[in-house]
Amino acid sequence: MEGIITHIQRLSIHDGPGIRSVIFLKGCNMRCAWCHNPETFYKRRQLQFYPEKCNACLECLKKCDEEALKVENGKISLNRELCSECMECLSVCYNVVLKSVGVKHTVESLLADLRKDFPFFKTSNGGVTLSGGEPMMQFGFVAELLQSLKSEGVHVCIETNLSLPWEKYEPVLELVDYWLVDLKMIDEEQHKKWTKISNKRILKNIKKLDQSGYSYELRCPVVPEVNDSDESIKAIGNFLKGLDNAQQFTLNPFHRLGEPKYQALGMESAFECNEEVSKSKIEHLNQILNDENIR
Repeated sequence: MEGIITHIQRLSIHDGPGIRSVIFLKGCNMRCAWCHNPETFYKRRQLQFYPEKCNACLECLKKCDEEALKVENGKISLNRELCSECMECLSVCYNVVLKSVGVKHTVESLLADLRKDFPFFKTSNGGVTLSGGEPMMQFGFVAELLQSLKSEGVHVCIETNLSLPWEKYEPVLELVDYWLVDLKMIDEEQHKKWTKISNKRILKNIKKLDQSGYSYELRCPVVPEVNDSDESIKAIGNFLKGLDNAQQFTLNPFHRLGEPKYQALGMESAFECNEEVSKSKIEHLNQILNDENIR
């Protein structure tokens, strides 16, 4: 069984308890307009292009049979319509102008890479977090990886949108120590508008997870002019009142760190927003929840 990941983020302290290594898996069934990990949309390997790093050595042109690469104004340009993403050009691009995102791993090769982090997990009560994208899009690989991590005694979290059929989650419930679940908004039409899918199954699955007794928390990305209104947060609060076992609910402010990734991948960002979410805004929205006795 092989999986494909973008990278491993080590020494993370915001994706579960303790010090963690976060594995970002490729593939997602949502298209959140504000997503800062567009490199995880598709399962396939993709070519990233950083023309500002080019020193015009022209070695990559010799490797490109499709003639997708050419020189314009002394710099390399990439025609993505011609590019087959064969990745042959990477072997001669020493300035990393051209870079692949997406590495295939077996469970064994990934574990071998992760074992160097085990001492950090032990001293901090940390572990491994599977993220994405939507990690459960690679269900077979994830299930096998979870079994192996469990046998190694590693604490495991999964970051998920919980939007797939419940039958995907149920077989691995006992293999996951802590679930980190995204809850973006309650209004279905707004959810479709901004993520391209309905949230009906998500809300049902959250209730099922809540009733299962397994540990989890809910997290909401606060995005300007999308779900940052008092009404939107109050609607989420009303939903939270019907849950019994959520450990906590966290509001995470929108950031723009993912914008350069769209350019490097030749993708257009579906969301234009120059506004940052202020600390006072988050405090105000948190107070709305606190007034309803929601942690």
